[in-house]
Amino acid sequence: MSDPVPELAARVRALRPKGRRALVAIAGPPASGKSTLAAQLAEALGAGALAVPMDGFHLDDSVLEARGLRDRKGSPPSFDAAGFVHAMRRLAQEPEVVLPVFDRSREIAIAGALAVGPDCEIALVEGNYLCFDAAPWRDLMALWDLSVFVDTPEQVLRDRLVTRWQTHGRADAAQWIETNDMPNIRLVRSNRLPVDLSLTDEQAI
Repeated sequence: MSDPVPELAARVRALRPKGRRALVAIAGPPASGKSTLAAQLAEALGAGALAVPMDGFHLDDSVLEARGLRDRKGSPPSFDAAGFVHAMRRLAQEPEVVLPVFDRSREIAIAGALAVGPDCEIALVEGNYLCFDAAPWRDLMALWDLSVFVDTPEQVLRDRLVTRWQTHGRADAAQWIETNDMPNIRLVRSNRLPVDLSLTDEQAI
């Protein structure tokens, strides 16, 4: 597949929601290239477009520990899903919304770290569960002006995750990938709702 960014940028520019900010969903499993695509698309679109990550809505490790979810970080119940859906409704309608972001090097969410102001006309929202067929995630589909799913082959995802966790110095990387990341990947891929566009070539990003 050729570089999808120019065609995707043209499609995003053609969006004309009335009286509100345009929301573009860039969904896909972990390590599929969502963040890279969102960043490249924001650069191609220029002023007025901003990449908005979902990962700031991760529950803190202390909460996950209390709920018995520490070993399932990144799974649907390990996020503040209702809070994220509410934030996306605000993002569509309100001139300014301040959102949390996730610091992967410390594995924590940082509150109030991303201010999306009135100069942002297009929000490129990227995350695992943006097109996920379960409550309350499925409520997001009504908010997206365009939905894109990045469906990268499983072995490519595994290889990228090995590199990711080695970079972050995770000693149990192999076990974590097989017991946590891969189940999340399969869940995202097997439970996605229909989207406007699917990118399937591992070389697309």
